[in-house]
Amino acid sequence: MPKQKNTPKLRRVAVVEDNLGLREQLEGILKSAPGVCCVGMFSSGEEALKGMAAVQPDVILMDINLPGMSGIECVARLRKDISSAHVIMLTVYEDIERIFQALQAGADGYLVKSSPTEVLLRAIEDVYMGGSPMSSHIARMVVRQFRQSGPAKDETEGLSKREREVLNLLASGFIYKEIGDQLGIGATTVKTYVESICKKLHVRNRMEAVSRLNRK
Repeated sequence: MPKQKNTPKLRRVAVVEDNLGLREQLEGILKSAPGVCCVGMFSSGEEALKGMAAVQPDVILMDINLPGMSGIECVARLRKDISSAHVIMLTVYEDIERIFQALQAGADGYLVKSSPTEVLLRAIEDVYMGGSPMSSHIARMVVRQFRQSGPAKDETEGLSKREREVLNLLASGFIYKEIGDQLGIGATTVKTYVESICKKLHVRNRMEAVSRLNRK
């Protein structure tokens, strides 16, 4: 009998966005893109809290500026019900306070709404693989803030040369695939390095690891 090929798992994606036009645009992108499946569209945080558990998404695209309950509050509350879902904030806001509030609430990535379709789809795959995709200028803002308030001691001295290379690229805003392309390794290998980095630095995720980076 011919050997059956394993069908790649579709990334189940849900959207929380109050703007009807943008919501329909995102739905169209997700329904026409290979590798993803649109499982839910919600116009408010309150609506998302009621219906999100039923659709069990792998990735949630969350507007930060929702009517009523904010996207940040919605993320924090959803984390209690579907902790396995990865959340990417979609926003026109780029102030550092909102960014950190979203990350502290449990968001895994942060993209501006003007991001091209290919960037959005790449971010969905990256966050599903354990990454924290961010628009490059937002990533620079985060790193700049970490450096201003970061520790004087370089806490990354115990990392290997390759782990340090991966961490530096993470701090520059690159996603796993882009890091792999630059270093000549696969995205899964990059994920393994990130897991090792987090373990050595005693942190929970990529952004906390970046906060320990002290370039002199």
